[in-house]
This record gives sequence, structure tokens and C-alpha cells, in this order.
Amino acid sequence: MANITAGRQIDVCIFATNLDFILRSRGITTIALGGFLTNCCVESTMRTGYEKGFDVVTLKDCTATLSEEEQKLAVEKNYPMFSRPMNHDEFLTELSGQDAAQTSGRGYSN
Repeated sequence: MANITAGRQIDVCIFATNLDFILRSRGITTIALGGFLTNCCVESTMRTGYEKGFDVVTLKDCTATLSEEEQKLAVEKNYPMFSRPMNHDEFLTELSGQDAAQTSGRGYSN
């Protein structure tokens, strides 16, 4: 399994670089996101990945923003609409082929 890390040039790295081409040419269909400014940069990339047809995993414990309230709203309301939110340990378990992480997402939840 190849790991690809792309430096961010603007808020949406998938759209502003050749990362989309690289991922598709390698048959990669899942992207995992973490980073700072949950409700700005991370969400923009999450939405773009979703719109481009990727299976997007947003790592809840690998993102942060300026306030607890903003983080909570993003994780509980926005992440599930465009991704499969999970903690990094759940994602690593899923990658290792052990029990698939039970996550909800790709639709609005209360």
C-alpha cells in the first residue's frame, strides 16, 4: 500500500494540485483527512473529495479549529454529510484489514 502526502497549495488540495490524477492513476479510492481549521480547509477538501467520488474518511481526532463549539458542530453535523468520520485508531484498524470500523456517515445524522 502506497502512502501519498500532498502539500497544500490552497484550501482544497485535491482541486488545486495533480493529487486527483495521482490517486486515480494508482487506483486509490479512499482518502483520509486531518488538519487544522476543521471548518475551513479540512471541510473544503472533504467536500471536494466527496464531489469527485472518493470514499472520504475524516479523522475526528486529527483535526482542530479555533473553538470547541466549532469543532463539535463540524464533527457532528458536517463530517457525516460528506465523509465517514472516525478516530485515527479506527482508521488504522480498518487499514490493517481487521474488523472494519463501524462508522456512520455519507448522510445527515442528528
